[in-house]
Amino acid sequence: MQDQPDLEEHETIGPLDQAAEWFSENILDNITIGDWIEDGVDWISDNLEPLLDGIEGAIRALVDSTEFLLLYPLWIAAFFLVVGAWRTWGRKAGLISLAVAVALFGMGLFSETVQALLWYPPPWVLAILLIAVSFWRVGWRFGIFAIIALALIFSMELWPETIRTLSLVVASSIAALIIGLPIGIAMSRNDRVEMVVRPILDLMQTMPPFVYLIPAAIFFGLGTVPGAIATLIFAMPPAVRLTNLGIRQVSQEHVEAGQAFGCTPRQLLFKIQLPLATPSIMAGINQTIMLALSMVVIASMIGAGGLGGTVLTGIQRLQVGLGFEGGLAVVFLAILLDRISQSFGERQRGKGRDYGALLRWFFGQKRDPAQQPQQG
Repeated sequence: MQDQPDLEEHETIGPLDQAAEWFSENILDNITIGDWIEDGVDWISDNLEPLLDGIEGAIRALVDSTEFLLLYPLWIAAFFLVVGAWRTWGRKAGLISLAVAVALFGMGLFSETVQALLWYPPPWVLAILLIAVSFWRVGWRFGIFAIIALALIFSMELWPETIRTLSLVVASSIAALIIGLPIGIAMSRNDRVEMVVRPILDLMQTMPPFVYLIPAAIFFGLGTVPGAIATLIFAMPPAVRLTNLGIRQVSQEHVEAGQAFGCTPRQLLFKIQLPLATPSIMAGINQTIMLALSMVVIASMIGAGGLGGTVLTGIQRLQVGLGFEGGLAVVFLAILLDRISQSFGERQRGKGRDYGALLRWFFGQKRDPAQQPQQG
């Protein structure tokens, strides 16, 4: 029997194999993305430390002040008192209300005044406010659900953790909107800006949430601040996209009418485009809030605390009951935030005007005289 020829002796390396080997040795082996990232992180840490400290201080102040307002919601009551009087009865009434509130705070009597009016301790004021807003904005059925949900949260003794989570969500959402809304406006007014920003938003929305924790933890350590920073970055894209979309969808007839009446570009933006884009913008705000809540729970892995910390503790210790209670509280908070924030972009059923136009109110657009009810 003849021996089979040894195939290895007759193997030859073709041109394609040589090219592939050269490409691998000279190109691919020199692409060390991990080393580049580490070098970039070291450079940022060494050269941009003052900037990082400033960002950390600003975010910490925002989170702490938000948590203080939620834990001691007397400031919220004072704010609504002053703003409500200003919008209802005019500037003088607003200034008088402001003076009264400042005087009561200065004398340390504001807390006693609110408690005397409500007959409830301050921790319950926020719960009452959430229930009242639920009844007012969504309806009596949802108001009953809000009562049951908050009662269960109190019964599970998770109110402090709920406040912590809510403060992180509110602070991160505010920061995301402060950054995102102007970017969305710039995208709507300049196609080149949109061409640059859109791929960045696509990348941000396709990146897994856990990836956001890495740079936040590297640059800012562990705790509340890195959790809030990761959350605001993760939650920003919907606000940017839907602000851009809402302004671009404003009818050209409205824009031309404003220009015909001599509106400046700023007046056109704040008096016509933004108010008419309110439904889309409010949808973006709603999505930003919901993404912030989902990320805050994940951010408990780097020490953000709150309800996410309760869930994480239950997982680590295999305490199913504790983890379930934390998850249930997250679900209740998500439903409350979703329905309440969503209601501010919707028209009330059966009503002739839009109570939910929060941005219209903020930017000062008044109701169309043709929609005023006829007298007599």
